Amino acid sequence: MTVVLVVVIVLLLVLLSAGTVVTVRRRQADADGAAPAGLRRRRAPEAGAEPPSRPTGVAGAEPGAPPAGEVVGPPGSEAARPEAPVREAAEPGAALAEEAAAGAGPPRLRDRLGRARDLFGSSLAGLRSRGRVDEAAFEDLEEALLLADVGLPTAGRLLDALREQVRAGQVEDSPDAMVAALRADIAGLFDGEDRSLGRAAEGTTVWLFVGVNGVGKTTTIGKLAAAEARAGRRVVLAAGDTFRAAAGEQLELWAERSGAGIVRGAEGADPSSVIFDAVQHAAARGADLVLADTAGRLHTKVNLMDELAKVRRIADRPPGHVSEVLLVLDATTGQNGLVQARQFAEAVDVTGVVLTKLDGTAKGGIVLAIRAELGLPIKLVGLGEGAADLVAFDPEDFVSALFE
Repeated sequence: MTVVLVVVIVLLLVLLSAGTVVTVRRRQADADGAAPAGLRRRRAPEAGAEPPSRPTGVAGAEPGAPPAGEVVGPPGSEAARPEAPVREAAEPGAALAEEAAAGAGPPRLRDRLGRARDLFGSSLAGLRSRGRVDEAAFEDLEEALLLADVGLPTAGRLLDALREQVRAGQVEDSPDAMVAALRADIAGLFDGEDRSLGRAAEGTTVWLFVGVNGVGKTTTIGKLAAAEARAGRRVVLAAGDTFRAAAGEQLELWAERSGAGIVRGAEGADPSSVIFDAVQHAAARGADLVLADTAGRLHTKVNLMDELAKVRRIADRPPGHVSEVLLVLDATTGQNGLVQARQFAEAVDVTGVVLTKLDGTAKGGIVLAIRAELGLPIKLVGLGEGAADLVAFDPEDFVSALFE
């Protein structure tokens, strides 16, 4: 019995000692303003809280623009600001040279539009099986266009024009002739458009990329930087998407891969100041081109679109010259992309469209809707994940891919 009492007393003393240690550690943590490892808890940000205030004072930028955080560039480059840390990128073009040696090359539209071609082709098969052109044939054709996500307004205009040609005797009374006439009308939508990427006659050329979150802006910039590097041009990337945690890191990986320089800002920094510094840096080192990323934003938020207009104004200040504002759209969103395009075009004077993920959708008809309803040229299309899978849009190749 005595032994049991001794054991119980020892255990109580041990427990009291442990509690005292924990209490002391907690008091020490309160005194130091932070808990020791193992007891420290991270406070979650309050819902809807505003980002922390940021310093201001970028030369030439509008009020509220903080300085960029760091400048990264290939060997021999100079920082836009003397105090900005410089880290060297990979040897220019090294990764691209390895791809070229492996035989990587740009794909063709017709080779990557399998889903759109199969859907549109199967819809046209029912039309071609008819012996004559009647209203049912036009209904089949309308169904094919709508399934391809051409959209009702564009499909209606194409069919009205085709009906008029049939009534005027300009198209033979056969389904094959009607399909051929439709193909010619679709190809005609792209007549006279300028699909080239503009470059400044003086100063530093800036291409600004805009769009909602998730459409592939950062990846598009990286692929285009690789293409420009293959063409022998010196490129600086501006990591203006400072509100998405991984955007800067993602763009830096592309910069290392292509040998481009990159200017990054602190997380949450004003995108305008980052792009302003990138232009200054590019001008100082004689670079040919600045590719500027921007934070994804909802096209329905007026304040965010106003901020984007400010970004464009800052990017266009000497020595910078914004010769392209490229709206990046996800082809898989179909007609929803038209709503986005209208709002962005009003805010920043969009000069052209980059259509990503075109290889992964059956909604290839969105190409026609963008051209017919918005009058914007599609300048680039994304056809895969590789660096060489961003290609110039070729209307003839696109139409052939749909109808053959």
